[in-house]
Order: sequence, then structure tokens, then C-alpha cells
Amino acid sequence: MGETGATRKEEKFRFCIDRGGTFTDIYAEVPGLPDGYVTKLLSVDPQNYEDAPIEGIRRILEKFTGEKIPRNSKIPTKNIEWIRMGTTVATNALLERKGERIALCVTKGFRDLLQIGNQARPHIFDLTVAKPSNLYEEVIEVDERVELVSDKEDGGTVKGISGEQVRILKPLDEKTLIPLLKGLLDKGISVLAVVLMHSYTYPAHENLVEKLALEMGFRHVSLSSSLTPMVRAVPRGLTASVDAYLTPVIKEYLSNFMSRFDRGDKINVLFMQSDGGLAPENRFSGHKAVLSGPAGGVVGYSQTLFGLETTKPLIGFDMGGTSTDVSRYDGTYEQVLETQIAGATIQAPQLDINTVAAGGGSKLKFQFGSFRVGPESVGAHPGPVCYRKGGQLAVTDTNLILGTVIPDFFPSIFGPNEDQPLDYNATKAAFEILAGEINSYRRTNNPSTKDMSIEEIALGFVEVANEAMCRPIRQLTEMKGHETRDHVLACFGGAGPQHACAIARSLGMKEVYVHRYCGILSAYGMGLADVVQDMQEPFAAVFNSDSVVEAERRERALVKQVREKLREQGFLEESIKTESYLNLRYEGTDTAIMVKRPKNGNDFVSEFVRLFRQEYGFELQNRKILICDIRVRGVGITNILKPKEVGLGNQAVLKPVASYRVYFNSGWHNTPLFKLENLGFGDTMSGPAIIMNGNSTVIVEPDCLASITCYGNIKIQIGTVSDVILSDEKVADVVRLSIFNHRFMGIAEQMGRTLQRTSISTNIKERLDFSCALFAPDGGLVANAPHVPVHLGAMSSTVRWQMSHWGENLEEGDVLVTNHPCSGGSHLPDITVVTPVFDNGKIVFFVASRGHHAEIGGITPGSMPPFSKSISEEGAAIKAFKLVQKGIFQEEGIIRLLSGSRRIEDNLSDLRAQVAANQRGITLIKELINQYGLETVQAYMVHVQRNAEEAVREMLKSVASTVLHETGSLEIQEQDHMDDGSVIQLKLTLDLEKGEAGFDFTGSGSEVYGNWNAPEAVTMAAVIYCLRCMVNVDIPLNQGCLAPVRIKIPEGSLLSPSDRAAVVGGNVLTSQRVTDVILTAFQACACSQGCMNNLTFGDDTFGYYETIGGGSGAGPTWDGTSGVQCHMTNTRMTDPEIFEQRYPVLLHRFGIRENSGGAGHHRGGDGLVREIEFKRPVVVSILSERRVHAPRGLQGGSDGAPGANYLVRKDKTRVYLGGKNSIHVEAGEVLQIFTPGGGGFGSPN
Repeated sequence: MGETGATRKEEKFRFCIDRGGTFTDIYAEVPGLPDGYVTKLLSVDPQNYEDAPIEGIRRILEKFTGEKIPRNSKIPTKNIEWIRMGTTVATNALLERKGERIALCVTKGFRDLLQIGNQARPHIFDLTVAKPSNLYEEVIEVDERVELVSDKEDGGTVKGISGEQVRILKPLDEKTLIPLLKGLLDKGISVLAVVLMHSYTYPAHENLVEKLALEMGFRHVSLSSSLTPMVRAVPRGLTASVDAYLTPVIKEYLSNFMSRFDRGDKINVLFMQSDGGLAPENRFSGHKAVLSGPAGGVVGYSQTLFGLETTKPLIGFDMGGTSTDVSRYDGTYEQVLETQIAGATIQAPQLDINTVAAGGGSKLKFQFGSFRVGPESVGAHPGPVCYRKGGQLAVTDTNLILGTVIPDFFPSIFGPNEDQPLDYNATKAAFEILAGEINSYRRTNNPSTKDMSIEEIALGFVEVANEAMCRPIRQLTEMKGHETRDHVLACFGGAGPQHACAIARSLGMKEVYVHRYCGILSAYGMGLADVVQDMQEPFAAVFNSDSVVEAERRERALVKQVREKLREQGFLEESIKTESYLNLRYEGTDTAIMVKRPKNGNDFVSEFVRLFRQEYGFELQNRKILICDIRVRGVGITNILKPKEVGLGNQAVLKPVASYRVYFNSGWHNTPLFKLENLGFGDTMSGPAIIMNGNSTVIVEPDCLASITCYGNIKIQIGTVSDVILSDEKVADVVRLSIFNHRFMGIAEQMGRTLQRTSISTNIKERLDFSCALFAPDGGLVANAPHVPVHLGAMSSTVRWQMSHWGENLEEGDVLVTNHPCSGGSHLPDITVVTPVFDNGKIVFFVASRGHHAEIGGITPGSMPPFSKSISEEGAAIKAFKLVQKGIFQEEGIIRLLSGSRRIEDNLSDLRAQVAANQRGITLIKELINQYGLETVQAYMVHVQRNAEEAVREMLKSVASTVLHETGSLEIQEQDHMDDGSVIQLKLTLDLEKGEAGFDFTGSGSEVYGNWNAPEAVTMAAVIYCLRCMVNVDIPLNQGCLAPVRIKIPEGSLLSPSDRAAVVGGNVLTSQRVTDVILTAFQACACSQGCMNNLTFGDDTFGYYETIGGGSGAGPTWDGTSGVQCHMTNTRMTDPEIFEQRYPVLLHRFGIRENSGGAGHHRGGDGLVREIEFKRPVVVSILSERRVHAPRGLQGGSDGAPGANYLVRKDKTRVYLGGKNSIHVEAGEVLQIFTPGGGGFGSPN
């Protein structure tokens, strides 16, 4: 490593390798060759070689040195200068769950911490609640505990690394720990992941566990405090378990790899980490390895295009076989500190790479009258139809039909002898069968319609796939306050260059760059990366002159350590540079930003405010800024590969090597084919054209212009197309239907991201308790981003009530606000903001956003009173008010209406965020209208609703057929009870012929003198949620879902109460019971916990609100899931360390309530146990259900256990609180909440 930065040893080989899931790519610099040598091998080919990178190195050395190197002999290192490698060994082990056998070691009371996570379920409409499996096999609990204390408290404390005061409540008990560790060794588990409460600031107990474990014979111990010393126990623990699971696998692979060289201890090998930096073998660990390959691609395009080819920000677009990776570069690597990969959360610096499940292998389907691409993949085996293995139609097949994949230039590796080309005839035959199905459906809807050709169908699927890939690109840019159209698309990967022009055009981009090494750019990027050494430590302080002095002292110490570690790797002082960061956040928010030291020195605050404003659109005045962490990133500059210029082209004699027919939007074109190796700087080609770049096919579409840059890359300028795309809109075009589904949903999602970005409250920003939607001019729902199910479809009633109320009195620039149940609301904390969308003075759409405000007034802090008897006790109630009138925010008026709120500034900030979210929706709708024309957009607004209606009708026909077969009747009676005895009665009537259903709630209990009355909108939401779950297809959530449905709710019942009734519990409790009644009527699954377990506590200075998960109901083919949010909510739980850091509490226990799920052929999920000790007097309110009537089992399954709430006094007496209560709690008293389990399904025998 000592030669780093020195002159090149010309006589030696350099290898850049990306070992991918399917192929291993190698870029080698060979002595005497002016250009690099490129080769590809199958990553796994056990019949021919053990390891693809070793085999590639062996072949290249043998080819160019002339020296015979037998496969089973060691590779001579005398001719190798260095090797740089990225590997998917870690990623594959994580995806396939083939890592090391590990155990988890946690603080006593938290054995289920990582299984519960944030308690949200991954897919809200998946009744099976499928969650990723745990990485650990066993859990041991350590009898130890520390707590954070305020600086004011005296005695018995120590200062943690972060500067926070820590009290050791219980020193680690080694005597009880040793037999637990021995028990793991006896079971053959010798790898341990450790996460103890508050170890980020007090790591002594974790260090002691490591010392004991290693002394006893454990092979590897991953400490959360060493890997990511940051507050938040859940992501830190998950990171430790990922590291423990993967590091031994990686170490074994690396050891085997190094042993294949004759002087493995002397060879210079570096490995790519997820953060885009290289690390030597002994510093390469599991939690930093999972994005190793994709990181190489980001380094590759950023270091060869930005500043050399363009100064515009770049969007990296890496399309592979099963997925597409999207990233952004604007002069610095964009990094995130936390991400989810293969169901595992990892907290470590890593490049911000978004992966979407769309690639060459994405499966094609025609379903409910629209085209669908993915997310399922046909895989490499059997693969697409054209692979000759009996596969299914995929995106690769569409490209073969369209002529954008050319068999003459594709390896002939198919068929039984692996020597045949892609099978065009088989693909064509499969498309002809699909075309028959599609055209038959179209003729049913319009007998005079012209049949679609297989080329039109293939192109349609490509357009739908492209739209699916555009959504994450819009998300990546616009979520951070950047305009997508201002970027350049940097395209690489095997399949990307075929789609690049179309993707860029859809996103409004004007330029595309396809790298000369686009097929192996991840490998090439390995040679452009620097060695990185990252160190971080927590520091909890308010940003002020005193804390800055201490932060600088700590920073200097970290810089010294980082430089020392890089010097140990052979870097000279002049080859080392460091970057310092402070992780800052506003007090009262959870959104921290890693701020790099500004060039002008110490003005971190101005830089933080600038970055916060850029990302979130506002700044918080008069709010303290807090320091969370100090980080130093050291870079050892390698200067090893440099982009090489190519010779001038000869435009005068530019001749294609062949011509092929390619199908574009305008039909077939005879398209010239050029080889990149024959082209030089300045050569230009007008589209349509094909450029073969090794095995990658670059498609230059009509109206585009390609040119070769001085570095040999392909620059494509995207031509303009007609602004308005016209078509006959009386009958839905099956392709455009899918595209509009994507676009409408994309608008609702982007509104949601804007709201999340610009809000300040924990409820909206972190717990994600909000929903956004767009509506037709009649108020019918067009698209609802699936955030919180209890809001689904419910906002349509709100919009229609406002339309009726305001009539003609709406003008452009008006924004409406409401929360009253009688005007379509759910409960008062859920405030809805509605904005009409005008076009030429006429309302053409509505957009709306609903968010849960943590404080709205009322008789208790948190505005969730357990004992409210009328709506006047629950807070401010607004039927109709113009929050913005003719563009002017009516601050005085809204403050008057919200005068009872204890946090009026937060209300105003979040209302402004809702206005901003709606404005984002309006901007995107107007862009859509500019592109397609108002008539087309409004026609598809209707078509997407009909599409959803058709999907629900098909589902109802299927269910009706099953019910008739099993019961002999199409009428089902179902009922359940609230804990006070009030009945929820449902008569479900199914129509097999029409695919319709009647939901008649006649017989349900009367309005109650309590707060679990539910406005009609809540029952509507429950119906639409249940229907969407049972359809089990990704249909848009819109008014069409309710078209085949009749809902009858008796006035004066608890499901349609008077406008004076208290309703705060209806939204969070009764909604769950209605859902259970509907799903059991359909026999879809047993009852889930049937409650949201609403807990609020606070005093005059603060308020806190959470909902607690429980057990989900089992179903015909699945067990219920333990400790999750069920059905009508999916909000997140505050991390235990944050909970204790910010509030006067000590969490004694948060775990799964064993055996609370109902027995059955499939067991119900277990509930949760939560024990909270309060450290000062507060008012605690609990609003819960299923404390009397247990969640019922189905078809012979047992009921789940009902929940229970207790208060443990200081004298240890235990008091039962019932389901709904509000109490004054003294310091030292403990609240115990036991949430219900889910019902079992089927007889246990």
C-alpha cells in the first residue's frame, strides 16, 4: 500500500472486479494494452470453477503472460499490482437467509425488541402480515440496566460518551450471564450480537459481554455500541445482528479468496463498502458490505461523468435482471445513515441507493383490464420465455419482440447444450396467446375496436415498466426538494440503455449519458474509489458556544484516530484528507441532518438551516438546535484509474455495420446498427439508431441525437415530443390505464412525502399518521396513497360535504379546513385540508390531506380523552372554514377556531405542511394535464375507477361462489360486541351474477353515552379496506371499489351518531371491530386484536401519544403475527431509547405476551406487554377495547386472550384500570398494558 498515489508500475496487472448475483464482471489494466481488457463470467459455475473472481484473474494472467496456470494451483502474485473488488456475498446471504447461526444478547425485559421493531406491518393490505424472519436463532437477556438522568439530579451518576448523565440501576450480573452463554455454545452457536439499552453512550456493559464471550470461546461478537454508536436501540440492534450474521460468512469467503494466491499476505486487495469507499480485508465487515456492488456503479458514473462530461446533477439508472437501482450525484456522494435491505434495517453510512423491483426479468400480466409489470420476477431460472427453459413472459421478451434485443449480438448460451440463441419464435407464440386474451377483453368492452398487434402489446408493457421505474426517480429527487427535469440520466447496467431515452423523456430530462463501460461500470468503479475510514461518536448537547468547544475537541481526537488508521494502511500524510460532520436536529423533532463542516469554518447552524430548508421547505424559528453525533470521514486518495480520452471519429465515412427492424411508437423502422468500438470523438447519429456497446444494446429513439464524447461515452440529446397526447378516450386504452394508475398513485404518494417533509409533529413526520388523496370534480376518490387504512375512502365524504356547503363560493387560491365528524370527518385530531384544482376557472379535481394533530384541545392533554361524553369535550370542532382565502393564509381565524389547543404553533406548522402537500398535488396534476390534455386526464380519472370496480366485482363473484358452495346461501349474518355490550350487527348479501355486495348494519347498537361512536366515514373506510385486502391485487384505491357495494347504516346508531356525540374512540376502537365483523363474515381470517391501545400522558409542559400493537388473526393458510399494528392503523412506535431520552419515563419491559394468541390449526398472533414507570407526576389516559370480549377465533379456532391495563403503586399494590381510564400517576408508579392476542383459525386437531 506504500505506493499509494505514486507512479504506476507499468509491468503489473490491475484488476477491478464486481462479483454480482448472476455475472462477475472484470475490468483489467494489462501491461502493454492501451485500453482496459473486459471479461464476464457466470458468478456460480461449480462444474468449471470454484470462484469466479479467481478464475477471471487466472484466465487473464494466463492469456497475457503466456504462463500456464492450472486451475487447482495458486495464482502467482508477482505480476499483480492490486485488486479492487465488490461482492454480493453479503447481500446474497441476507436475501437467501444463509448467514451464520447467531444469538442475540439484550437487556432484560427486551428479548423481543428486534422482532417487534417499530411494530408497523410491511404491507398494509396483506392479511398474512408477512414480516422478514429474524436473523438470530436464540435470545439471552442480560440482567443489567442503566438510565439517563437530567443534569439536575444528584449523586450516583457517571458521564456517558455523549455527555449525558447515566445512572447504573443494575450492574451487569456476570454470574447469571455465564451459564446463558455456555448454553448457546452447547447448542453450537458461537456468534453473538449484543444490544443493551443506552450502550451508545455507556458501552461498558456491552464491552464486558464481549470480553466474557470471547474468553469462553465465541468466534465473533458484534457490539451495537462499536458498530453504530447512535441513539435508537432498534436500528442499532438490527445492525449488530446483521453484522454478526454476515461477517463470519464474509471473513470465510475472503480468507478462501486470499488463500488462492501464492503470497496472499502480501497482495494488495481492497473491498468496496456500502458507503462508496474501499477497505482492506481486515476492516471489511458484514454491516458495511450489503451494497458493495451497487456502490461501485455509483462511484463509476459519478467519477467519470460529473465535472468531466457535465456539470448538471446526475441520476444513476442501473437496470439489471431483477431490479433497478436509482441514485443521485451532485458533486458529493449522497449518503443515508439508515436503510432497509432484504428486510433488515442497517444503521451505518451508506450511499443513498433506491431499489425498485423492475428489471429485465419482471413478469408481465394482463389483469382486470390493465397491463401489470412485476413486482414478481421470473428469475434467471427458468427466466423469460426466450431463454428456452419453459419460462414466463418478462420485460426481456418485450425487447426481443420490439427488436431492441438482437439475438445476433446476444450470447448463444441457451438450450440443452447451451449453444443456441434467444428463442424469438417461442416468445412470439407466447405473446400471440396473450394477445388473444387482451383483444377478446377489449372487444367485450367495444366490439368495433381494432385488435392490438403483439408489437403494440409488447410496447405497452415496456411503457408500463418505464413508468414503474420513473416513480422512485421522482421520489429520490423531489423528496429532497430538487426538480427531476434539471438532472441528467446516467445509464448503465445490462438492460438500462434500451430504456434510457423513454425514461428520460417521461421525466422531462433533456440528456442521457451511457458510459462506454456501461455493462461493467460497477467493476470499473472499484478502480476509481478511494479508501475510506469512518469514525463516529454520540454527543448530546444544545448547539452553543460551550458545546462547540467540546465538539471541536472531540472532532480533533477522531481526526487523529482516523489519520492513524489510514497511515497504518500505508497512506502518506499528503494522500489523506478528512471531512468532519455534526449530526444536528431541531429540538422536538426526530429529523437529524448530517452537516459537513462548512468551508468557512464553524458556521454549522447556517448550513444546517440551509439544508433543512432545502429538504423540508421551511425553517423553525426560535427553536434550539441539538447536536446528536460527531463524525469524521477519512479518505486515503488512491489516484489509480483515470478516464482515458478516445481518438477523433471520422463523421464523413460513418457507416453502420448492419441494419435491423425496430418497433417504436410510430411503428417499424429500419434502424442502422453501429459498434461503439468503431466510433470516435465527435461522431453523431440521429435516431433511430442502435449502438452496440459490448453486450449492451443502446437504443437511440426517433427525434433523439447521439454523439460520442471525448472520453468515449455516448451522449444522447432527447428530442421534444408533442406536449399533448391525443387519443379516443371513450374506451380505456389498456396500456394507458396502467400508466394513469401509476401517475395518479404517484401524485398521492408525492403529496404524502411533501407532507412528511414539511410537517414538524412527531405524529405526522415519524409515526406517519396521515393520508393524501386526489378526487374527481364530483368528490369521488381517484387515488389514495395507502398510509393509514382508517382514512381510506373516508375523505371522499369530507370533500363532498364541503362541495355541498360552499357551492359556487370557491375560487382559485381557496383552501378549506375541517375536522367535524358530521362533515365527513373521523375524529377531531384528524384535521383534513381540501384544495380545489382549477383549470380555466373551472374545478377539475380536488386534492386533500388528513393528518393526526397530537393536540386539538379538549379535557385531557393529547386530545384523546377516555371519558368524553360529547364532542365539545374532545377539542376544537371545525365544520367548514377557508384556511386560505384567495391565496392569503387566514392565521387569525384559524387561531380563534383552535384556541383550546395546548400546542397552537405545532397545529399551524402542520396545517401549513398540509397546504403545501396539496399544492404539490396541484402542480403534478397540472403537469399531467399539460402532457395529456384535460379531456384525456379526466377520462382516465373515470377509467381507473371502473378498473377498480371490475377488480372488486371479480373478487365478490369468487367469494360468492365459495360461500354458496360451503353454506348453500348468499346471505350471511355476523355480529360482535364492544366491551360495553353494544352490538355491531352485519347482514352481508352477495350477488353471484353481478359481483355485488350489500353491507347492512341494521340492528347495531344505539349511539352511546361515551366516545366510541363512529361517524359513517369510519365504516366506509373499514369496508373499502376489507375489500382491498381480499382482492389481494395492487389495484388503485378509489371510489370504484365501492361501486358494486351498498352500505346501509341506521341513523342514531353508534355507527351513525348525532353531531353532538363524542367520537374520539370510534376512529381508533370501533373501526377495528367493524373490520373484524366484515372479515369474519367473509371467513377471510379470525379476529385480530381489535383495538389500537391508545395511550396518552403528559402535563402542562408536554404531551405524548402512542398506539400499541397486538396479535393479528390467523387465516386459512397462515398463523397470525405477534406484536404488530393491525388493520385500521399502521403507525410506528417510538424507539425505547428515544422514549426514555425525551420523556420522564423508564421502560421496564416491552415484549411479546406469550401464548395470548388463540390456539387453532393456525395460531393467532400474540399481543404485547408494555410496562412504563413514570419519573414524575403526570396525567395518564388509556383508551382501549377487547378488555371484556376476546378476539374471536374462526372455524374452530380458539379466541385470543383479551387485553388488560393495570397500575402498580409504589407499595406494589396492583390496580385494574379497565379499558378506558384517565388517572393522575405519581413518580415511581408503573403502568402495565397487556394487549390482546389474535384469534386462531381452524380446529387445533
